[in-house]
Amino acid sequence: MTERNTLLRSTHDLGLAAWFGGALMGAVGLNGAAEKEGVTDVGTTRIASAGWAKWAPVGVVAVGAHLLGGTGLLVANRGRVRDQKGVAGSTAAKTALTSAALVATAYTRALGKKVDLATSQKEEDRETAEEAPLSQQDAQKQLALMQWVVPALTAGLVVLNALHGEQQRPAQQVRGAVRKALGIQNLHKR
Repeated sequence: MTERNTLLRSTHDLGLAAWFGGALMGAVGLNGAAEKEGVTDVGTTRIASAGWAKWAPVGVVAVGAHLLGGTGLLVANRGRVRDQKGVAGSTAAKTALTSAALVATAYTRALGKKVDLATSQKEEDRETAEEAPLSQQDAQKQLALMQWVVPALTAGLVVLNALHGEQQRPAQQVRGAVRKALGIQNLHKR
């Protein structure tokens, strides 16, 4: 197989790298710096909220790039996904984990927006936050957890991405195609 998908793979991998790295840096670096430099709880929250708001557009581009590249790779490798033993399963797992990471990312952003509005200097923002079903305190507790869930899920995607890379080794492709063609389910690994 000499077909190359360098642009798609780069878009996919760089998007995932930025998604994972941005989430991890925010949870560790940005939140840590806000806790260190914020004089009050509100000040700490405002610093963290400002940083996460600056990152949000880049995060959206990163997730979009990952999804665009992943979709393109899926289309380009549809025959391998269909015919090579194990690839459909790892692809399904990666799709499920990507979906979970997307939901976690969106929920984290919604919680962050709620906390941001609740600590805003504008009274109308605070009033808007009070209308939400979740209290600021509950939103902040959930946000503290979710900001670790996103890097954990995207780290899982990095691992599955490595598995997909291993499955593309020529020996793996030939062995998987032969197993599938012959209907052999359990051949021992070397």
